[in-house]
Amino acid sequence: MRLGLAVPTLILSTLLSHVAFALTITLPEETVEYRIGPGVDLARSYCMGCHSADYVLTQPPGMPRSFWEAEVNKMKKVFGAPLPDDQVTPLVDYLVRTYSVH
Repeated sequence: MRLGLAVPTLILSTLLSHVAFALTITLPEETVEYRIGPGVDLARSYCMGCHSADYVLTQPPGMPRSFWEAEVNKMKKVFGAPLPDDQVTPLVDYLVRTYSVH
């Protein structure tokens, strides 16, 4: 039984190994930038490597500090954002000051 599958598998893998194509993806131009303020450079440096500034605007408006702390920690711990530990609080400060309703 195994030999019966070996020949078709070998033929299929040989055919597929010769199929190659280039894939080009063109991303749209950025339309939104992080809002200017103390800490904007942190967002540009550590957030834009994974997503655009548009992502912040998709978050519910007026969220409290605990929300932004959870988001930044999720990006760091779950998604592996390369944010140094000593930059977490300054980044959260920026997000709260700039994107939360006071």
